[in-house]
Amino acid sequence: MNVAERMRRLGTETAFEVLVKAKALEAQGRDIVHLEIGEPDFDTPANIIKAAQQALGDGFTHYGPSAGLPQAREAIASYFNRTRGRESYTADNVVITPGAKPIIFYGLMAVINEGDEVIYPNPGFPIYESMINFLGAKAVPLPLREDKEFRFDLSDIEERITPRTRMIMLNTPQNPTGGILTRDDLAGIAELARKHDLIVFSDEIYSQITYDDFQHESITQFDGMTERTIVLDGFSKTFAMTGWRMGYGLMPAALAAHVAKLQTNCTSCTASFAQVAGIEALSDATLPSVATFVSEFKQRRDVIVDGLNAIPGFRCHSPKGAFYVFPNITETGMSSQQLADLLLNEAGVACLSGTAFGAYGEGFVRFSYANSVANIEEALQRIDSCIRRR
Repeated sequence: MNVAERMRRLGTETAFEVLVKAKALEAQGRDIVHLEIGEPDFDTPANIIKAAQQALGDGFTHYGPSAGLPQAREAIASYFNRTRGRESYTADNVVITPGAKPIIFYGLMAVINEGDEVIYPNPGFPIYESMINFLGAKAVPLPLREDKEFRFDLSDIEERITPRTRMIMLNTPQNPTGGILTRDDLAGIAELARKHDLIVFSDEIYSQITYDDFQHESITQFDGMTERTIVLDGFSKTFAMTGWRMGYGLMPAALAAHVAKLQTNCTSCTASFAQVAGIEALSDATLPSVATFVSEFKQRRDVIVDGLNAIPGFRCHSPKGAFYVFPNITETGMSSQQLADLLLNEAGVACLSGTAFGAYGEGFVRFSYANSVANIEEALQRIDSCIRRR
C-alpha cells in the first residue's frame, strides 16, 4: 500500500530506535548500560499511585471533556501560576493531553500554515523539526552554542527572522544539552516576539529539574507574552510518570478551544483516572519526592561529567538542568554516529548520536544520566577502556 506523500516529511525520535537495538543485543546475551532513553528510573511516588487507585474505585473510568477534567485543568493553572510567578492563568487556558508531544502537534497545527517559517533550537528535541516539516512549513534551525553553555546570541535569532517567520520555539532546560536560558535571554526573545508579532512555543517539560543556584524562568513572565505563548509541560519528567501519558499546554483561551477540538478529533480525551492522579502530583504532598529525585540527579550529573572529562577525546559541559550531558567528542576523530555505534556494539553502552537532535549536533553525543550511580560508573569505565583501546 502506498503511503501519503506527507509521511515522507515525518521524522522520528532516535532514542526509541536505539533502545530497540540495545534490547536486541541484550536478547543475544550482551550486557548493556542504558544511557540512551530520557526516562527517570524512579518509581512514581506512592501518593500519586494511591490517588489513581482511589479514582478508579470512585468511577473515574469514563470519557471526560476533551480539554481535560475541569478540576485537573484548574490544578494545573494554579500550579503554573505558583511555579512561574504568574497570576493570569485559569482552567480556560489549559488543555490536558495523553503525553506532552500532542501539544507540539496540536499547537503547531492550530497556528502554523504551509510556507510559514518556524525558528527552532538545534540541536534540539527532534519532534520540533519533524512537526514543522510535516505541516509543510519551513524549519529554520537556531544553533545552540557550546561556548555559551548551549545558549545563543539574540542576534542569532534576529538574523533568522523574515516576513514569513511565524514562531520561535524554545526549550529550557534543554534536551539534549542541559542548558538553561537566562532571564536576560528570555527578555530579549520576548522583545523580538512583540516587535515582529511572533508566537513563542515554550517547552518547559524539565522546568523543575535544575541544579545549583539555577532556577527555571518562563518567558510568560514578560509583558504581553501570555497572549502570544504556547507553553508545553507535563508529568513525565518531574514526577516520574512517563507511562501515565500525561502532558498539558497553556495558551490563550481562544486557542485552547481549537487545540481541544483537535484532541476531540484525535484521542477524544486523556484518561480520567490519570488526571485525578495528576492533581495529587501537583500537591504539596509530592514535593519531598521531587526534591529527592533532583538531588539524586545532581549527584549523577557530577559523577558523569567528571568521568567523561577524564576520558581522552571528550569535553563535557556541566548541565544546569534536565538529566542529560552532551559532551563534545570531536577530538576522538570519529563522527557522532560512529562513536555512538562503537560504544553500543563494543562497549555495551547505549547513547545517542548528537545528530539525532539535528545537524548542529555533529561532534557531540548525548548520555542520559537517569540511571543509578553504579551503572553510570560502569558505563564510564567501559567507555574509557573502549576509547583507549583504539
